[in-house]
Amino acid sequence: MFNQLRVSAKFPIRAKEIYKAWLSSKLHTEMTGGEAVISSKIGGKFKAWDGYITGKNLDLIKDKRIIQLWRSSEFTERDLDSILVVNFEDVSDGCKVTIVHSQIPKWQGASYKQGWIDYYLLPMKAYFSK
Repeated sequence: MFNQLRVSAKFPIRAKEIYKAWLSSKLHTEMTGGEAVISSKIGGKFKAWDGYITGKNLDLIKDKRIIQLWRSSEFTERDLDSILVVNFEDVSDGCKVTIVHSQIPKWQGASYKQGWIDYYLLPMKAYFSK
């Protein structure tokens, strides 16, 4: 059985800047505080949060959307990769980022929703508000 979650936040910066940071090893590391090695190519692999997260880019729509296969070190070998969709939308006062994470093993879903807030959205707010 799988879970799906959705979280979003607004940032005082344009979508293209957050999209660029998400797909840059250096900037992703800076904006989250966890070491990241990120590919900016379709089919490219990535690691984030010191290897806790791994995956592969499935589709990239420049400055608009990132779709990835995603798993954490908490997934078992039997767990399928989950699907992460990150949408970037320019709004009048900056950018709205919406994260839709699906196919999460049922026993993990609730903790990941808070994890996206604590380890991505809040650090990103601090980083992009500088």
